[in-house]
Amino acid sequence: MTPLESPRGLPDIPPLRTRRRRLPVWAVLMLGMMVLVLALGFGGALVTQSYLHSLTSAVETGSVLEGEARKEPTVEGRDLRGAIDLLLLGLDTRDGWVEGSGRADTIIMLHVPAGHDRAYLMSIPRDALVQIPAYPKANFYGARTRANAAYTYGSRNGQGWQGGAALTANMVHALTGLKFDGVAVVDFDAFKNVVDELDGVHLCVDHETRSDHFVVVDGKPQYAYGKKSGVFLPNSYVHHVGCRDMEGWEALDFVRQRKSGPYGDYDRQRHQQQLLKAVGDKVASAGIITNPIKINSLLKAAGSTLKLDTGHADLFDYIWTLRGLSTTDLVMLKTNNGMYNRAKVKGTQALSPQTLLMFQAAADGTLDEYVAAHPESVIDDASDLEPPMDSPASANRR
Repeated sequence: MTPLESPRGLPDIPPLRTRRRRLPVWAVLMLGMMVLVLALGFGGALVTQSYLHSLTSAVETGSVLEGEARKEPTVEGRDLRGAIDLLLLGLDTRDGWVEGSGRADTIIMLHVPAGHDRAYLMSIPRDALVQIPAYPKANFYGARTRANAAYTYGSRNGQGWQGGAALTANMVHALTGLKFDGVAVVDFDAFKNVVDELDGVHLCVDHETRSDHFVVVDGKPQYAYGKKSGVFLPNSYVHHVGCRDMEGWEALDFVRQRKSGPYGDYDRQRHQQQLLKAVGDKVASAGIITNPIKINSLLKAAGSTLKLDTGHADLFDYIWTLRGLSTTDLVMLKTNNGMYNRAKVKGTQALSPQTLLMFQAAADGTLDEYVAAHPESVIDDASDLEPPMDSPASANRR
């Protein structure tokens, strides 16, 4: 069996088929980073039960975490004690794909240290070469392959999103040592409805980005049904350099591109961070937080994109515990120092020893100390990874 082959005759991952108020950081993360539990505790105020009901009534919940990947921390009253670790998954599932073929192309670990005074984001690249453990419920018995395959294999044999998230959590635990309090799963395609509900967001395009999803026909952009992902056509839609307001389809298409820039998947991670901040800014500044009707419609749009396992605690417990955090307390960390790190297996990349040390520090509860000793691991702002205008395309433009 080759390194990317599936064990026991399982097919490999199927290809595409045709077709200044303080905004709580937990809210922005789960909305803007495609792991959406929307902003309910605006200005540090306690979320109302009516808003919470609007969200939870639209969210599909289930039991995901199990075994070594599940954490059992202490809950005192409404407060969660100790560090909080959430696994955030962004799904790529599209019309025309068979059941069990969706992939978790965004894998993010949200780590809140025990002091609850900041939150860290760490990503595992979709093409990272990892060992995925066995998951007999889905008739899967382990393989060394891309990280995003874990969700696909776990969701088969009738296990659905819960199996996909469970196996992904098991894979991340085996790789990092982290145990999780909860899991949030977000559907990329449905997320544009949230941005549209906000009447768009303001984003800056730092380098010309060609779309492998949209083309221009008769002067208008349209989704290119049947076009293979990663292929650029003469009429592919182009996101030109500059700052502007974007509708949902444009914003989501921009932050999903990974083969049109010099840093590939790291460009995409950075652009997703930009979207996260843009959503937070729009919610906080557009009069939405004082408009109950708008809030409720936004919550319903968010809930329709989200699947959630809050583990040992209620959603309300997370809101209450993290109510003091703001977007300024969010720290985004680089994987592989923000550079593509080719693995020996074609089409995959390796996680550097330094990245694995960063993950282990989070599991050990020493991430604050690690970041203090390695300030270069922090993404300071949206331009932190911007290459010089004359820099050549990197090896991952493949």
